[in-house]
Amino acid sequence: MSAIFFGSIGSIADTSELQRQSFNQAFEQHGLDWHWTQDEYLSMLEKSGGTHRIKNYAASVGQSVDAAAIHASKSQIFQEYLRAGEVKPRPGVVETIAQAKQHGLKLGFVTTTSEENVSSLLSALASDIERADFDLVVDASMVERSKPAGDAYVFALKELNEKAENCLAIEDNLGGVTAAQTAGISCVGFPGENTTHHDFSRADLRVDQLSFDELKRFV
Repeated sequence: MSAIFFGSIGSIADTSELQRQSFNQAFEQHGLDWHWTQDEYLSMLEKSGGTHRIKNYAASVGQSVDAAAIHASKSQIFQEYLRAGEVKPRPGVVETIAQAKQHGLKLGFVTTTSEENVSSLLSALASDIERADFDLVVDASMVERSKPAGDAYVFALKELNEKAENCLAIEDNLGGVTAAQTAGISCVGFPGENTTHHDFSRADLRVDQLSFDELKRFV
């Protein structure tokens, strides 16, 4: 193994509930009487993409909305939560990053969320995780297609001059698992609070806490 790729934001910090709350606040701002419960949101997370979730939900309730505008408001609210210090690294993440660097592995943060979300998250975690810890940070502006397409991982492989078979991805959601495997990269499922009941059988391994020793034995 020569590189580890952390996938979505949720593979580093469990932000799922903050995201759900941000969606509900954005709905209020846009005059909608929508409220996504945790159970509803859990099922929505089986597919990637916040704007798509809004569009699909609007269609299911027979309403027409500006999904892009609502999602932009949601992102702003979410970033405010992050700036307020509402997150911390997930179990084993800090240790795994440190040990991977000690062993000379490359590290990537390979997301298809916005650059603003990535920057806000890394600022919130700055006391534990820094942007400089990663050899590459990928966001939505760098690729044509978001996950579950494999574009972000293909881009990361090219930028770091790595072969897929020498890399390992860590993802907290099924769309991310699909994206990694589409690019030929083995993927560890690391579900968070709202994805723990999803079927991660497609992942090459599922863990509830990261351990570098376990990851390096896997590949």
